Amino acid sequence: MLSLDLHPIFRNNRDIELALRRFLFAAAHSGEPVAEIISGKGSGQLHRRVLTFLDQKHIRKLYVRRETDPDNTGRVLVYFT
Repeated sequence: MLSLDLHPIFRNNRDIELALRRFLFAAAHSGEPVAEIISGKGSGQLHRRVLTFLDQKHIRKLYVRRETDPDNTGRVLVYFT
């Protein structure tokens, strides 16, 4: 499973968006069925930012569905075809 940990760049909005964009394109073309994005639990602000990014119309076309891991709310699972 491919994984992206956003902890090292959580303060820089541009770096977060760039990392998410690169990761999703790479994951979509890798053939892996699932990828994880680790935003951490914290205040939930970074988690909401990740979900907002994933819900953009042009990004939504890259994956089938996304969900917050029920066992770990600081982790988002993204499913591809």
